[in-house]
Amino acid sequence: MTVTTIQEKFAAGDAHMEKYRGAETPSRFGDAAREFRALLEGSAIFDMSWQAKLVLSGEDRVRWLNGMVTNNIRDLAPAHGVYSFLLSAQGRIQGDMVAYNRGDYLLVTTDREQAPAIAATFDRYIIMDDVEVGDISDKLAAVGIAGPKASKVLSSAGIDVTSLEPGQLMDAVWRDAGISVARSVRPQMDGYEIWLAVENVEKAWDALVLTGAKPAGSDALELYRIVRGVPRFGVDLRERDLPQETEQLYALNFAKGCYIGQEIVERIRALGGVHRTFTGFELNGDPPQAGTKVRANDKDVGEITSAARIPFPQHERTLALGYLRRETGRPGAAVQIGEQTATVHALPFA
Repeated sequence: MTVTTIQEKFAAGDAHMEKYRGAETPSRFGDAAREFRALLEGSAIFDMSWQAKLVLSGEDRVRWLNGMVTNNIRDLAPAHGVYSFLLSAQGRIQGDMVAYNRGDYLLVTTDREQAPAIAATFDRYIIMDDVEVGDISDKLAAVGIAGPKASKVLSSAGIDVTSLEPGQLMDAVWRDAGISVARSVRPQMDGYEIWLAVENVEKAWDALVLTGAKPAGSDALELYRIVRGVPRFGVDLRERDLPQETEQLYALNFAKGCYIGQEIVERIRALGGVHRTFTGFELNGDPPQAGTKVRANDKDVGEITSAARIPFPQHERTLALGYLRRETGRPGAAVQIGEQTATVHALPFA
C-alpha cells in the first residue's frame, strides 16, 4: 500500500499505528476512551485509509451491478448511494459495500481487506457485458467525521452539509481543493466521509481539527460501532450468514429484479423469517471472546461475534454483539455467556 503524507504524519507523531480493515491506520492518538467520548458526545475525525474505492464504468454498469448485489442500483438517483450485500448463489454473505451513482460511472466503497475478493467476483461475472472495474483506492483518499456535533464542525469549517440526506453526496471546492462529501448510508452511524486527493488530506485534517473535531483511532471506532450495533464484515458478518439474520434490512430491496442469491432471500421472506437474529447483550464482567456460545435452558442458542468494555462517561459497561435464536431473543431475557449471566439487549445500545 502506498504510504500517504498523512500516514507519514501519523507515524511520526503520537499516533499508535496498527492494521485495521486491511490498512495501517492509527488505532489511537492517546486515550481511546476520550476519543470514544468525542464520537459519542461531540465530533471526532478519523483516518479512512482502510476504505477501498472501485470504479465501475461502461454502458452496462448499472444493469450489471443491479444483478450482482442485494439493493436497488437501477433506480439509484445521481449523487446518492445505497448499502448492499454481495451474496453467493446459496444466499450467504460474501461481502458488503456502498454503491454511489456518480453519473457516468458507479463508485463502490468497501474495506481494503474485502476489495480483492469483491473485485475478483466482479471480474468473474463480467462476460459479454460492457463493464470495466478500476481501483482508485490509492488515488482518492478519505477521512471520516462523526458524532452529534459533526455537521456543526463541518459547517464552521466552511462545508455546509445541512441539506445532505443519508446516502447523499455533494461535490465542492473547499480551501482551493476539490472534495466530495458523503453522508453515511447506515442509519446507526450518522456521520460523513470526505473524499479528496491524497496530497490535500493533511491540510484538510489539520483544518477540521482546528475547527473542533477530535482525532480518533480505530480502537474508539470499534467501541462506537459496538454501541451503535453495527456489524462488521469478517467479524459479525461471515460467509455462513444469511442477509435477514443480520437485521440490516436496509441492504435489501425486494422489488428490484433478479440478482445472485435472490432465490434464497425471497424464500426466507416467504417462509416468514430466519431462525436466528443479530442482537445485543449486556454483561457484568469481562468481555467474552468472539465465538463464545450463548446458552439458555442448558442449550446453545447463539454466539458472540464482538464484545468490549465500553467507557461511557457515567460508568463502564460490558456490551457484546452476536446472534441468538429468535425464540430466545426478547430484549430483557436472561441468557448465559460463558460463566456469566447476560441480558439480551435491543440495538442500538442506549
